[in-house]
Amino acid sequence: MGTVNRGALNSNKLKKGSIDIIIKKLKKMKNIITISAVVFLFCSCAVIRPGEAGVVQRLGKFSDKIVTQGTMVYNPFTSKVIKESTKTNNIKLVLRLPSKEGLSVDSEISILYRLEQNKIPSVLENLGQEYEDVITSVFRSASSDVCAKFFAKDMHSGMRAVIEEEIKIKMEENLKKQADGIELIAVLMKSIRLPSGLANSIEQKLQAEQDAMRLVFVIEQAKLEAERKIIESEGERDAQLILAEGLTPEIIQIRSIEAFRELSKSANSKVIITDGKTPLLVQPQD
Repeated sequence: MGTVNRGALNSNKLKKGSIDIIIKKLKKMKNIITISAVVFLFCSCAVIRPGEAGVVQRLGKFSDKIVTQGTMVYNPFTSKVIKESTKTNNIKLVLRLPSKEGLSVDSEISILYRLEQNKIPSVLENLGQEYEDVITSVFRSASSDVCAKFFAKDMHSGMRAVIEEEIKIKMEENLKKQADGIELIAVLMKSIRLPSGLANSIEQKLQAEQDAMRLVFVIEQAKLEAERKIIESEGERDAQLILAEGLTPEIIQIRSIEAFRELSKSANSKVIITDGKTPLLVQPQD
């Protein structure tokens, strides 16, 4: 009887142990499922920040729906989210550009562009995510065609803005043939470095022009000074003529009397020499 009871007790213990093992396994599986669900949820979400646009690519085809800000949920097994910047982007290049006379001009280039938000799927479909390589290739072609029509010195002068605008227009024409949706803002040519011989010639020419302008200024100043002296001399001559015409005999007599009157006021002794006939200093002529 005791043996039977001990056997039943052991059997119950074995059953209870099996149940505990099963429960532990179920809890472990539950944890694994929970973790997997969380990982799957995070893998199937994409956050689109300000200045970005997100497009879902499902089985290789781009969706027409564009999300500009917020969270996107997608199936990571069949889809992925491609995020592109909608802000102004800058492609920087260092190129050697040809000139009309056959010289090579080194220049730093900045290509400012941005993607049109509603046309991002078209750009990705036609050019792919490496569309900046296409923009660069288009620029190389357009810049070579345009710069070959101008002299090297034009790239270093006020003609630079004209060259930049012509390159931009030609790039827009070529890009529209491949994909619509890239807006070119500006093409900027910076740090133009001319060949040393040409740069020295331009500097010498500019120096000569400045010297010539300085000489013209000196000549103009001399002419103005001469004209000033002539006008001053003519003014003095006219003043003397007017004064001479105004000195009549009567005026001279009045001035002489006034002079004697001033002399008489002085306490000092004085000698007055006259012609002996008149107390006047000057005898008017008839």
